[in-house]
Amino acid sequence: MQKKLFSGLWFLCCATFLLTGCAVKQTYTSEQMDFSAVRTVAVLPFQNLTSDDQASERVRDAFMVVLLASEGIYVLPPGEVARGVNRVGIRTPATPNVEEITKLQSVIGVDAVITGVLREYGAVRSGSAEANLVSLSLQMIETQTGTIVWSGASTRGGITMTDRLLGSGGEPMDDVTIQVVNDLLNQLFE
Repeated sequence: MQKKLFSGLWFLCCATFLLTGCAVKQTYTSEQMDFSAVRTVAVLPFQNLTSDDQASERVRDAFMVVLLASEGIYVLPPGEVARGVNRVGIRTPATPNVEEITKLQSVIGVDAVITGVLREYGAVRSGSAEANLVSLSLQMIETQTGTIVWSGASTRGGITMTDRLLGSGGEPMDDVTIQVVNDLLNQLFE
């Protein structure tokens, strides 16, 4: 009897875990980096692995606005970043190499660059339930040496048990995007 009860509880816990919305966080922070020295950053265009062509720009804009609103770091405007990328000749701004990053520093004068990969953006479906999901990975690269000093990842949204039971459509995409951005900024400023 006790074995059946344990098996039932185990199944219930696993099912609940698998059916609830996602909230995945991963972080790396360099022990040698003095983050108080980072005053100005450039947020490069994010690599887009989704089927929505404009998704990475929307998420990048949301990230830049919230980072700028934190008043902890000055975020270079996207036009200045694009000008610097063009002057340096970075072929793939989403994945610059060390040499391109150090050249970019001399052209636009930032302490760090932030690059990112948007892995998921959009509605996910399971049966009759549908909800929005965003998954983003970022890294901060110090421009003097081209060294990665911080990286983080977050996934938010997805289909919850409530969505399955009530048939609701989950949270709006803007809300899920801001949750991911806030997760990443909390990881950065810990």
